[in-house]
Amino acid sequence: MDILFKNDDFVFSYRVGGILIRNGKILLQRPKNDDYSIIGGHVSAMETSIETLKREFEEELHTKIEVDNLLAIGEIYFPWGKRPCHQICLYYNVHLVNYDIPLDGVFHGYDGLDDKRIDLDFCWVPLEDLKNDVKVYPQELVPYILEPKKEIVHFVSKQI
Repeated sequence: MDILFKNDDFVFSYRVGGILIRNGKILLQRPKNDDYSIIGGHVSAMETSIETLKREFEEELHTKIEVDNLLAIGEIYFPWGKRPCHQICLYYNVHLVNYDIPLDGVFHGYDGLDDKRIDLDFCWVPLEDLKNDVKVYPQELVPYILEPKKEIVHFVSKQI
């Protein structure tokens, strides 16, 4: 059971994301005709954030990762349909255990949310492109991906 609470007035979401960088490129996900985002998912009840991240990479990409360190904590506010969503997201640096996914280009997968299938493109994007023309959600995280800090950072992202 995901830690995802919805009522008539708002949505609360507890999510985790994995930042996977290899050879100067970051692996991002993108639903068809949408912006890029960090790969991850909702934490399940009684599951640690690290367990969630490993599970999400196995479910969505059919690959195993190891979690390195916590990079950032985000408080994110955005529209969820017609309701506002308040999301807490932990972002970790991760690395591949095996090299059993394509290590360049684009490959396809899917995720499920609210009993709906969401087709995803997984894309290796040059880090340099994050500075200019590639929009990654949440934008406030991008500077910490490009120039990681020694300490865990906290950011707020308000799209509403």
